[in-house]
Amino acid sequence: MFKIQTLNAIDPKGLSLLALSDYEIASEIIRPDAIVLRSHSMHDMELPSSLKAVARAGAGVNNIPVDKCTEKGIVVFNTPGANANGVKEMVIAGLMLASRDIISGAIWVRSLNGEGSKIPALVEKGKKNFIGQEIKGKTLAVVGLGAIGVLVANAAKALGMDVIGYDPYISVDQALKLSNRVNLVKGIDVLLSQADYVTLNIPLNAETKGYINKDKLNMMKDNVRILNFARHGLVDLKDLKDAIDSGKVAKYITDFPNEEVLKIDNVIAIPHLAASTKESETNCAVMAIKQVKDFLENGNITNSVNFPTAIMERHDGCRILIANKNVPNMVSQISSILASEGINIDSMLNRKYNGNAYNIIDITRKTIDPSVIEKLNEIDGVSMVRILPAK
Repeated sequence: MFKIQTLNAIDPKGLSLLALSDYEIASEIIRPDAIVLRSHSMHDMELPSSLKAVARAGAGVNNIPVDKCTEKGIVVFNTPGANANGVKEMVIAGLMLASRDIISGAIWVRSLNGEGSKIPALVEKGKKNFIGQEIKGKTLAVVGLGAIGVLVANAAKALGMDVIGYDPYISVDQALKLSNRVNLVKGIDVLLSQADYVTLNIPLNAETKGYINKDKLNMMKDNVRILNFARHGLVDLKDLKDAIDSGKVAKYITDFPNEEVLKIDNVIAIPHLAASTKESETNCAVMAIKQVKDFLENGNITNSVNFPTAIMERHDGCRILIANKNVPNMVSQISSILASEGINIDSMLNRKYNGNAYNIIDITRKTIDPSVIEKLNEIDGVSMVRILPAK
């Protein structure tokens, strides 16, 4: 029986994929085989030696100590694209909020409570204070064309915007989904100089921290509107405040409020609602659970952020799973140990990603002696060895 620890409430439709006869699921579990979570921070957690996988029901993994997991051979999964439609809809809402002074207008109307029959006339007189602009015909710059960015670009184009996109790492799969009416540019300076609106759809890492800064803001038109439904930290808030004060930036819409953000004028801060839909939570949970289930039962890896995609159909015999540093002579060392034990390899898959390698090895034997596992673990650079019994 596998033990699954949940650090957040996980949608029941996802958990229902795990047969209770094969899985124990609880928020408090001793020695879990896998952890499934949403936003809970694991950085101060001790990782139990039993832990084989961590699955984030969402795209970002900033709340997971990925490097520490990699060192221990723990596979970290995420669910890219599962909440993409929910985030796309919020970005489109952000475009409207950045263009039409809806929130201020609604707050003002509430202040008229008690004016009775005067309200219609007061509304007609006061509405001029909340005049906005239409998005049709305006230029939207989409920075990042992953699952969310492509959906945003296509939707904005359908709403009559001129859409330009920038992503030097766009995948073939996403490129095929992108409308041919979206203009791709090769340089960020070209993109930003044309934009009336800029939406960020990129991950947060060492290279993208403070991505929107003084230099990039200076490339933009005056009165530009910036939307950040991707990650806190992508925008340098000091430079943003200066740009708002100077009139360079008309509005900043963000899904990541903090004390500094709330002190800046012309900012609309939303309480991290982009993926907060019932559909997104269900989709993320289902994808996360399916990936964990396939990994625990078959050793297959899909949508890992620290190990390569590796999928191989199960054979009748035993299956050996090995994670290791991607260094020379590793496969030959593994093969030599198996050969010395008289173990014949039926099928083998070796995949590499970002300095790490993962091996799936099917053998004809139904069982394997524990001493073989010890020898494989002793190979310098091996971080994990698992044996799956014959089906």
